[in-house]
Amino acid sequence: MVAMAVSVSFRTYLLEQLGQIRPITTRPMFGGLTFFAEGRAFALADDGVIYFKVDDSNRPDFVAAGKGPFLPFGDPDKPMQYYELPEEVLEDPEALAQWMAKAIAVAMKAKPKSKSNNKPKPGKER
Repeated sequence: MVAMAVSVSFRTYLLEQLGQIRPITTRPMFGGLTFFAEGRAFALADDGVIYFKVDDSNRPDFVAAGKGPFLPFGDPDKPMQYYELPEEVLEDPEALAQWMAKAIAVAMKAKPKSKSNNKPKPGKER
C-alpha cells in the first residue's frame, strides 16, 4: 500500500477547520492537497502539515511564530512561498480567520498563471 501525503482524517479535519471560516475547495496536487478560496490557491497540505501562502505582508507572522517555508524538495535554497501554519492557529477560529484572510489576500494579488506562453510580446513581430 502506498502512503498518502495527506491522510483522510487530516484532510477531513482541515476541511472542517477551514470550512467553518469560509467556503473552500480542495484538489490533490503533487502528492499533497491544495486549498482554494474564490478559485485561488491559498494553502497546501502535505505529510500532516498545512502551509499558507505568504508574501512580505504576512511572512513576518509566520517567522515570529517560529515557522518556516514549505521545502518540497528539501532544498533550503528553493523554498515555496507557503509557510507552515502554527498548530494553535488551526485550533482558534478567530486567529484562523485572520491568518486565512491574509493568505487569501496574498493569493488574490498573485498574477494568474498564463495558459499560453506563445503570445507575442508587445513591440515584437512574429
